[in-house]
Amino acid sequence: MTSLLENVGQHNANKSNYSAKDIEVLEGLEPVRKRPGMYIGGTDKDAYHHLAVEIIDNSMDEAIAGHASLIEVELFENGFISVKDNGRGIPVDPHPKYPDKSALEVIMTTLHSGGKFSNNAYSMSGGLHGVGMAVVNALSEDLIIEVYRENKIHRQLFSRGKTASELQVIGETKLRGTKVTFKPDKEIFKDEEGFDEEVLHELVKSKAFLSKGVEIIFKSPSYNETFKFPNGIEDFINYCVENKELVIPKTFCARGDFPDNAGYAEWAIAWIKDDSGFLNSYCNTIVTKDGGTHESGLKAGILKGFKSYIEMVNKKGPDITSDDILSNAYVVLSIFIKDPQFQGQTKNKLNSPEATRYIDTVLKNQLDHFLSSDPNNANELLKFVYEKAEERLSKKKVNETSRASATKRLRLPGKLADCTKSSKEGTEIFIVEGDSAGGSAKQARKRENQAILPLRGKILNVAGEKIDKILGNQEIRNIIEALGAGIDNAYDEESLRYDKVIIMTDADVDGAHIASLLMTFFYLKMPKLIENGHLYLACPPLYRISYKDKSIYASTDEHKEKLLNTVFKGKNNISISRFKGLGEMPAEQLKKTTMDPNERTLLKVVIDLVKQLMGKNESKFRLEFICNNATFVKEIDI
Repeated sequence: MTSLLENVGQHNANKSNYSAKDIEVLEGLEPVRKRPGMYIGGTDKDAYHHLAVEIIDNSMDEAIAGHASLIEVELFENGFISVKDNGRGIPVDPHPKYPDKSALEVIMTTLHSGGKFSNNAYSMSGGLHGVGMAVVNALSEDLIIEVYRENKIHRQLFSRGKTASELQVIGETKLRGTKVTFKPDKEIFKDEEGFDEEVLHELVKSKAFLSKGVEIIFKSPSYNETFKFPNGIEDFINYCVENKELVIPKTFCARGDFPDNAGYAEWAIAWIKDDSGFLNSYCNTIVTKDGGTHESGLKAGILKGFKSYIEMVNKKGPDITSDDILSNAYVVLSIFIKDPQFQGQTKNKLNSPEATRYIDTVLKNQLDHFLSSDPNNANELLKFVYEKAEERLSKKKVNETSRASATKRLRLPGKLADCTKSSKEGTEIFIVEGDSAGGSAKQARKRENQAILPLRGKILNVAGEKIDKILGNQEIRNIIEALGAGIDNAYDEESLRYDKVIIMTDADVDGAHIASLLMTFFYLKMPKLIENGHLYLACPPLYRISYKDKSIYASTDEHKEKLLNTVFKGKNNISISRFKGLGEMPAEQLKKTTMDPNERTLLKVVIDLVKQLMGKNESKFRLEFICNNATFVKEIDI
């Protein structure tokens, strides 16, 4: 009889050999063309326009540095676009590391090359010079670059990331600067029709608002317009509030300098009576449409400023939040910092942690002056904010009082042991691995505010699955019905039936896998649940170590050994019991170690944590992460 190992060996022998010739090496800009999504987020309309953004941002960096005052953007009917500035011009002399190439050619054909890696050429910029230029070159059918420098016009051609001509001097000029003309490659952007005039027009206009005094000309088949705003984002806010009824006639426009010449922030805020607000944020003129640390700093600073004023004038009212202050406000925030850290090459979100602290401080200080210097307007604005807070609290109260009756009308899963509390505040639902563990949890819970939903085995991995298959999974349907908030675009925070959603699985690899599948489901189908701080991981122990009438719980093998060598060192007749699962843990112990708010430890799940935990083949990391952090972590944000 052939052994299993012999069968496996024969099966592998039938496969082709895996050798050095199977290792592919991508050279030059080939990786960009192979995987454009890694560099510009995809090949859709947004990515198509992002190529123009990269080149425009390079010219904007020259303006930020004080070397350019004019930028010209022109869109042609044949699909080409050109961006020209009157900056210093990209260097064209031989590069010291590549003496057979000019610095211009190195920048255009080599990733991670350019003048923004040190602070010598640019103290502030939108990113690493050369990454954007090289990526645009790689993804363009044709690219022509002209450099006006040292009274000469230098010109070089490129095609799909490769050099198509030598660098040539084609004439003389008194101009200076750089002009890049390119057409995105149809081989990459197969479904795109070309640049959208309206999109580019608004982009160029917003860049002009962000750079006081810089003149930007936009030309296209439908436009020939010049933008120049001496007051920057203050002009933008004034433009937005035309024909709007303001809460107070003044807008809060100011600038705050960061310590140690780290940069500065500018903001403009106007409060509108009957319109929902917006918050547009930028870093070094880069649009951060997904927000980031600078927006967090603004919200923190404005809340502190208002609370400080309330304390000073002793004007009583409901407890306010930053949302109460900003829900009806038009807000533009623009910061300039050295070495900004973005999330991804497309730079949609700022991750620089120092930005929160900087803006929190400078905005709060400026807001103190804004409010205290004009008490009449400040009191009118505070009255408006109090009204918003009262509306929020009133809506919350209505939802709380209607929850009990609404629950009766809901279709709830049969296995759910619901809590008895009528309001959502302080309620918890434990999503528990297995019926037996669910039975123990039901005995251990506090019926007033703790609900239990047992699951049978591992739920469906929803990543990449169609919605009909997801909703066809009974365990997932039970979760959706129990929470009551819906999924995807239908998710409604106000309809969420519990304040905390707690995943409680066994402290082993299988338990970690189930937890990871549940987090994947919430991350993909209910991301707001995580963003709004509702999702947690319970941390059950793995061992109980007892000596006489004293018992201590250990979360890992290492933790157990540490306790044996410290707390129980030298003790005889020590009892060590290993929990095989939550279902075998007595209800009293489960309550004490995992469910009692006064004794337990919860890990708060945040978006970055989910991304870290949800990589392929990461079960070992998931288990180690939960075990290593369970004993001391209250909230985790990697």
